Amino acid sequence: MPASPQDTLLHIAERTRWESARTTGVAYAMSTLGRTLDEEGFIHCSSDIAQVEGVLGRFYGDVPREDLVLLVIDVSRLDAPVRYEPAGDELFPHVYGPIPVDAVIEVRSLPENR
Repeated sequence: MPASPQDTLLHIAERTRWESARTTGVAYAMSTLGRTLDEEGFIHCSSDIAQVEGVLGRFYGDVPREDLVLLVIDVSRLDAPVRYEPAGDELFPHVYGPIPVDAVIEVRSLPENR
């Protein structure tokens, strides 16, 4: 579905999976909690922090926040297409390929579990 292009996307990552990709220099290929790009077909992302907070509440409630990081991805550095697809009443960006390590321009901590 068409949507306004964005300069950056957000992705909730398991800290150990991200650190492994960063350390080895191998493109990041986890889609979501415990599921790979190959299993899911794309990497789940969010457009803004409001979407991130909703995803955290729905899918990551039992995961300690120190086990997660928020990746800020520079869309211009992606080799794979980004498609905005519906989930509920919102459009979420999905990256249809691995995320090169150098496309991640910032790694943030996530707010504590509520």
